[in-house]
Amino acid sequence: MIYTQHWGKGDQQALMLHCSLASSDAWRGLAGHLADGLSMTGIDFPGHGRSSDWDGQGDYHTACTAAAAGVLKEPMHLIGHSLGATVALRLAVERPEMVRTLVLIEPVFFAAAKGLDAYTVFEEEVAPFANAFGAGRNEDAARMFTDLWGTGAAWQDLPAALRQSFADRIELIPATEGALYHDNAGVVADGKIEAITCPVLLIEGDQSPAIINAINGALAERLPNATRVSIKGAGHMVPITHAKEVAQVIGGFLNL
Repeated sequence: MIYTQHWGKGDQQALMLHCSLASSDAWRGLAGHLADGLSMTGIDFPGHGRSSDWDGQGDYHTACTAAAAGVLKEPMHLIGHSLGATVALRLAVERPEMVRTLVLIEPVFFAAAKGLDAYTVFEEEVAPFANAFGAGRNEDAARMFTDLWGTGAAWQDLPAALRQSFADRIELIPATEGALYHDNAGVVADGKIEAITCPVLLIEGDQSPAIINAINGALAERLPNATRVSIKGAGHMVPITHAKEVAQVIGGFLNL
């Protein structure tokens, strides 16, 4: 079962795709700022929020993409953050007729930056996470993950229930590696990104890990109709921590 929720009353339809270890609830702040111009649908990816657990069968990113595709009954704006942005990008490659525009916030499609210095540095940065997860130290792995990709709050300051939730679901992070690191669906293969003709907005925080700047730069070079925006003082969780600023950028992009 894939959980969905809705916000807004605008004439234009948008699908909101959340980041890893979160849920569609993460969009509430941003959605509130866009409610007059958009009618938004948010889903919880498998294993997240109120959706059913992932059954572990097949490829996890493919399961997330299928969940999102199931909501696309008509052409929509796709607004994705982190993992959600990579699913949105994949849908634009695989289902272009259903995508009006793309808003990619901090897309973690690491394969797009392969060959760049930032990718080599990033591999070194995430090696401790891989080692911790491989050794079965899920709480340590969750702490390392949130230290890199979280809001900036210290692990020990997070509520105990939230820390446990992150640790319990941390296996979903390595489950995305086939898609995000190795591009097993061929999303960033030669010619695929170049064939995306819809307008694309690439958003990043200027305090985010350097790999994000490299990814957005690589994508912008290949996309025929891309705009890049950096949000001052923001990190990876920019749509949550800087919802008003992100909403203003999206509103201008969509002419709301």
